[in-house]
Amino acid sequence: MTRAIFYTASTLNGFLADPHDSLDWLLTIPQDEAMADIAAFTERIGVMVEGSATYEWVREHEDLLAHPERWQQFYGDRPTFVFTRRQPERVPGADIRFVQGAVTEHWPDIVAAAGGKDVWIVGGGDLVGQFADAGLLDEIVVTFAPVTLAAGKPLLPRDLDHTRLELMGVRRAGPFAELTYRVSGRAHHA
Repeated sequence: MTRAIFYTASTLNGFLADPHDSLDWLLTIPQDEAMADIAAFTERIGVMVEGSATYEWVREHEDLLAHPERWQQFYGDRPTFVFTRRQPERVPGADIRFVQGAVTEHWPDIVAAAGGKDVWIVGGGDLVGQFADAGLLDEIVVTFAPVTLAAGKPLLPRDLDHTRLELMGVRRAGPFAELTYRVSGRAHHA
């Protein structure tokens, strides 16, 4: 059965990105162990889903318009659904599907594209919240970094209490602490 998994890194105080949608805070930390974990995780993934800010940051940060081969190095041939209200530039040769509207509207296509594997909800937090609101979010895996930010984009701008989150795993990955939760039911807007 296809599961929707939010797998992400966060600052210790719960931010996915700084106020300018940057992940520079994360990229300064040694990540050898974490990168091996990401490689193992992505083997279970059939399709990726992300918001436009995440897509545009990755596209610009990795200079993917000039070096589209970098997309393949990280994402492989997996289809990627980008939820957006605008029409960003497409990375040449990548299977990117720009969509608008509710996640429930696109869920059947996402599941079909996953080919029996899991769905990686890459980010951002509000998009993940929409999956949680719709009862489509199955798991949250957060790797907390030894960093705090005074402000930024929140990890998950929804109220999820202990009745909806079951702790499934706790592990250390170098300087990071990883928590895995099973998610049940529907969320409320924060």
